[in-house]
Amino acid sequence: MSQFFQIHPDNPQARLIKQAAQIIHGGGIVALPTDSCYALVCHLDDKGAVEKLRRIRGIDEKHHLTLLCRDLSEIAVYARVDNRQFRLLKAATPGPYTVILEATRIVPRRLSHPSRKTIGLRVPENAIAQALLAELGQPLLGTTLILPDPDGEGGELLTDADSIRERIDKQVDLIVDGGACSLEPTTVIDLTGDDVVLVRQGRGNAAVFGL
Repeated sequence: MSQFFQIHPDNPQARLIKQAAQIIHGGGIVALPTDSCYALVCHLDDKGAVEKLRRIRGIDEKHHLTLLCRDLSEIAVYARVDNRQFRLLKAATPGPYTVILEATRIVPRRLSHPSRKTIGLRVPENAIAQALLAELGQPLLGTTLILPDPDGEGGELLTDADSIRERIDKQVDLIVDGGACSLEPTTVIDLTGDDVVLVRQGRGNAAVFGL
């Protein structure tokens, strides 16, 4: 059974944030609210936690996982960012966007796309997520909390802590109740080519990227 923390959405309690960081450092999987919908997150460098996260979501290594970063400077450590990409990112972050960029060598090979060597990154505009990232001092690895559909038709998007507790309480180590989140995931933008490509329309307005 997972732990369950009720954390204030605007003024996160430092004590609970510290405990959440300890759970992540210990290899735990955490259901975390963001500025779009809930996400499953784990430690960037924990291979076992990453594999468990993929199993819960029902996804393989070809599915992009996302690095949740504190700010643009942290993105630049894990992805190659040119001047054009930087200008677009500056206009869109923090916010409900996931951007796909070329991964740098610091990113473990198992986390980047196996054929394209790309990685998804985002800077969430959510006080709880930002407080946890600050406490950890490094990005979190995450994915939208969508449960696999046994019939293969999309999946079930979980947007509040009670429904998460009801469905996957025994599969995760911590559920953070920060209030209900959006019903929409992030908007996914591919910035790896000459043209900006909309991969998935979500909560973020793609017009920020000129689309």
